[in-house]
Amino acid sequence: MKKTILVLCILLLIGCKSKSVVIKPVEKKCVKLSISEVDESQKKKAYDLGKRVLMICNTSKFIPFNKSEATPSVIANTTLEKHSATCLKFRARYGSFKDLKLVEIHKNITENTTIFRYKALYEHENANKELRVTLSQENKVSSLKTMEWADVFKCKF
Repeated sequence: MKKTILVLCILLLIGCKSKSVVIKPVEKKCVKLSISEVDESQKKKAYDLGKRVLMICNTSKFIPFNKSEATPSVIANTTLEKHSATCLKFRARYGSFKDLKLVEIHKNITENTTIFRYKALYEHENANKELRVTLSQENKVSSLKTMEWADVFKCKF
């Protein structure tokens, strides 16, 4: 009886071996580009449009995007009211906007967009803000995003 139970346990252990797991390689969604390999006209366009958005806080002159500069969703979401509310917070916390410093550029392969990461420079030294300007394949702004600066870029898609 004991031998039968022992044999059944051994057969059970042999029969319950795990399946081999196939590990699929992870496809990269974003690739970091060197600043020199991106076209100067693209860098200039991203810089000019990003600076124009942040300079609204200093000059109070709101210039809406047109169809050749931005996608319809960006045009619809950039309103004077939204900029005014954001500018009030930023000027109180960080002072006047000075300039943008291009830190890195990423290519989003899945959406075929180019993401420019700028460090926004303000009067106050405690300002640690980032502006992300995303250009679509048609060279139009498809998103503008301000956030706290993070040294590590995470591609979320």
